[in-house]
Amino acid sequence: MAADVASAVSGELVGSNAHLAGVSFDSRTIVPGQLFVPIVDQRDGHEFIADAISRGAGAYLTAREPQGRTAIKVGETIAALLALGSWGRARLDSQLAGRVIGITGSVGKTSTKDFVASALATKFQTHANEASFNNDFGLPTTILNAPDATQALVLEMGMRGFGEIARLCKVASPNIGIVTAVADAHTERLGSIDGVKKAKQELIESLPDSGVAILNADDSRVVAMRDATKAKILTYGTAANADVKILSSAINDQGCVTAKVASPWGEVELQMQTAGMHMAHNALAALCVAGYLQIDLQTAARAISGARISSSRMQIRKLKTGATVIDDSYNANPASMRAALETLAKLPAKKKFAFCGLMAELADPAKEHLAIRAIAEDLNIELIAVNTDLYQTQAVSFDEAKSQLAKLGASDAALVKGSKVTGLVRLCDGL
Repeated sequence: MAADVASAVSGELVGSNAHLAGVSFDSRTIVPGQLFVPIVDQRDGHEFIADAISRGAGAYLTAREPQGRTAIKVGETIAALLALGSWGRARLDSQLAGRVIGITGSVGKTSTKDFVASALATKFQTHANEASFNNDFGLPTTILNAPDATQALVLEMGMRGFGEIARLCKVASPNIGIVTAVADAHTERLGSIDGVKKAKQELIESLPDSGVAILNADDSRVVAMRDATKAKILTYGTAANADVKILSSAINDQGCVTAKVASPWGEVELQMQTAGMHMAHNALAALCVAGYLQIDLQTAARAISGARISSSRMQIRKLKTGATVIDDSYNANPASMRAALETLAKLPAKKKFAFCGLMAELADPAKEHLAIRAIAEDLNIELIAVNTDLYQTQAVSFDEAKSQLAKLGASDAALVKGSKVTGLVRLCDGL
């Protein structure tokens, strides 16, 4: 009810005590009866309150003067949404029973989230972030839209600065924390890779002593986070001392890995349907969660292997020309770009091309882009820079890149990858 929301956010109810079901911060996706939360970001979401009402919003938060219907007046809408998320998390606490998983890392967050959710869904009513709803408004919205019967929450946590993950953890109260990697991402804001580590470690620091930290054994900065918590530690990777580790692996002509995995709960085989050795590596974190929560490991492995990954993340596409394209265009940083190039290099194609856009928010962008160009050259991949001169090779426009991609033949393979701001997610459209 609207009155309950007003109480949870210390707001003022203006209008009737409407019945509410769910939350949205995008007026275009409003379902009748939802609470609309206007976000003040690049645009002021208050401008879309009328649109939300016209689409059936049951009520709305506002930091401005109410515009009619049922309103809940607050000081600041994102702060109110975070408070409401905490309230929603507390309401689910008894049925979640320690099954709240927080996931962060410089790379692999979303695919790991998808793998964990698939494994947990074999035993529990599981709810996870849509796409990458992993920030101050996406995470609380995910919690608030969890069905009443939810038994497990899988929550990706992103950040662009210090204190952001700690704030999300205050809302989510995770019992299980996964850190996938610490790499050069957001270093422009955080100063250095050690700054990235400090920011990601906020998840591990937030865990209760009764919880578990699941750490990438192949990343020294991640492993060092074990000293930041009294929670149980589980590690995964290829390192000999990892708790869940790959014993042997093979890769097929689509770049997908089959791996034999050892764990404290027995051996299991992963037959990945998503390209890339790094995707099999991310799947190990999901096996850690499954084993810890006493899910049958064979069942979990089948679910993980066949998991539906969020779009534009190591998706193998076949163009009308027969060319094979790895669509990893959702986002990019040096670590994920390197992993994607290495996957492309393993495909049995005559010619290989990488359509690479800008990697944003790097402390030393010139150095990092040149390093990626060198890796592509070493792997005998032709790098095609799209709308950026940072690779110090002749750049092409978006339209030129699309035209070149459309001309690739059946014996060719390509990678499409760049930071979200580049818009390369549209490059494969219609091809």
